[in-house]
Amino acid sequence: MKNIRSKRIFTDPGLGLFQQDIRTYNAEDYKVWETLFIKQSKKLPEVAANAYRQGFQALRLSEEKIVNLKEVSYRLGMNTGWRVQVVPGRVSEHLFFSLLQGKKFPVTSWLRRLDELDYPIEPDLFHDAFGHVPLLMNESFSQFLQGLAAISLRYIDNPLALALLERVYWYTVDFGLIKEKDGLRAYGAGILSSSGEMYYSLSDEPKHCAYEVEEVMNTPFWKNKFQDKYFIVNSFEELTNSLPLIEEKVAELLQKAE
Repeated sequence: MKNIRSKRIFTDPGLGLFQQDIRTYNAEDYKVWETLFIKQSKKLPEVAANAYRQGFQALRLSEEKIVNLKEVSYRLGMNTGWRVQVVPGRVSEHLFFSLLQGKKFPVTSWLRRLDELDYPIEPDLFHDAFGHVPLLMNESFSQFLQGLAAISLRYIDNPLALALLERVYWYTVDFGLIKEKDGLRAYGAGILSSSGEMYYSLSDEPKHCAYEVEEVMNTPFWKNKFQDKYFIVNSFEELTNSLPLIEEKVAELLQKAE
């Protein structure tokens, strides 16, 4: 099936029909992948978390060819039991969290255009494969992701609860920072796949705060500009260990909102 950008929100759990078709990528697609890959990978040693860099190396991603999702899925599965699920675009919240709970990470197969290099309209193949997938090789982080999905499914019919959980996902999985022995490093996919936000997030310009579940839930985020605030963990185990508190705080904040 052709790699397309779809505006539909897919709800069908039978996604087996959707596959990445390497043959349909054109010269612009290859130029986009190569340009972004070279630009971002050069910065990884001084910006990215150690666990991300280890996963990046293990997956053997390269600027020379657009990532083959079937190969990446196989390597993930052999190491962590996770798989990549190709999706045609956005999926419903229920399907998204169901995939994550089942250790399947949804990855779209379309690539942004050359005039969208710095900030695509919505997540594309580069954001998903370069930004998200390498960290799935880390057991503690992937356990956190699976646990967060399980909590979200328990509240799937509660919009307020999902909004609170979305903030947790946003400030960790997409825009999280971690303190390592060499200093502050990024692990969020939104940072690692964005040239400008890589350095901005680690600079003195935004506010850096310790990861506190309730504060994260009370902090709005921006989709169309850099964040005002980033939250820092000391380890990915800290994220996993916070899962019971996340569920507790959701219940508490929902009760206060009644």
